[in-house]
Amino acid sequence: MLEKLRLVEQRYAEMAERTSQPDFYSDAKAAARLLKEQKSLEPLINAYRAYLKTDAELSDLRQMLDGQLDPEFRDLCQEEFQAAKQKLADLEQELKILLLPKDPNDDKNVIVEIRAGVGGEESALFAHSLHRMYSMYAESRHWNVELLNLNETELGGVKEVTFSISGEGAYSRMKFESGVHRVQRVPETESGGRIHTSTATVAVLPEMDEAEVEIRPEDVKMDVFRASGAGGQHVNKTSSAVRLTHIPTGTVVECQQERSQVQNRQKAMNMLASILYQAEQERISSAYSADRKSQVGTGMRNERIRTYNFPQGRVTDHRIGLTLYQIESIMDGDIDALIDALVTADQAEKLQRSEMDPT
Repeated sequence: MLEKLRLVEQRYAEMAERTSQPDFYSDAKAAARLLKEQKSLEPLINAYRAYLKTDAELSDLRQMLDGQLDPEFRDLCQEEFQAAKQKLADLEQELKILLLPKDPNDDKNVIVEIRAGVGGEESALFAHSLHRMYSMYAESRHWNVELLNLNETELGGVKEVTFSISGEGAYSRMKFESGVHRVQRVPETESGGRIHTSTATVAVLPEMDEAEVEIRPEDVKMDVFRASGAGGQHVNKTSSAVRLTHIPTGTVVECQQERSQVQNRQKAMNMLASILYQAEQERISSAYSADRKSQVGTGMRNERIRTYNFPQGRVTDHRIGLTLYQIESIMDGDIDALIDALVTADQAEKLQRSEMDPT
């Protein structure tokens, strides 16, 4: 590990030297790529340098303890030695995590699809609540949210909603939200006070530009229609909304939020590229089928990744067995505790695999 880190630091030093050259910005794209790589290496380099410094301090303290010391000073050195030893172990663990292979999509923006599942109107209201939760979470992290497609119900619920989230590290955190989300609560329309169980499905896709995924024009069928809201009220009077169908896979996307048909088509093409990329990645990895259903399931109640129980005020993530009794703040977008726990569990699993198979 230390030899690998030495080579990484050498690469980092070379990048620092390159950025100081007068002609560094002559190729803007190459400069941007190098600066991005340099920034991505900073946490690893800082941890490595802290590790070397602590290791040197530990060595000095060990030599001092091997010498002749008065009892009081020896106790002080022993205390510092134990603290440095623990710090070195912590830094070694941090370095192992930082050296884990990165998901190549972690720095990408995301496209999020939320669809009402089992439970009728209550599931549509829950889908609306999830959309609000993620929008508030994105706002708290200073990410930008853009609505791409919305199909509402008469009572304010959401049959389906598609939106993009743009910002640093968006996919690295939002990717853990894919799956079936289950809600248990008493609907406002329930006169008997009975708890209903409903679901909504969430799919999180890394946003791809059309250029990143090869899509043949002859494989895409485009339909235009008038954008509409709940109750069929027209948002505009021209056919600006766009529906694209990828004929080979049957994938359908819609975008109707822009007034321009051209803008809606471009955003729909990017959505389609993201979905096709995800399907191809799933096919290659064989972890999932090349169908978005593999990510969100069928929406049945027993396929949940997380349960939101309002009567008990709790949220449980079933993948890691974590329960938090703070449902109100979570529904207001405070989901960092959930995501942090999922990130930690994911890192622990990857560490275990890497230790079992060092190659």
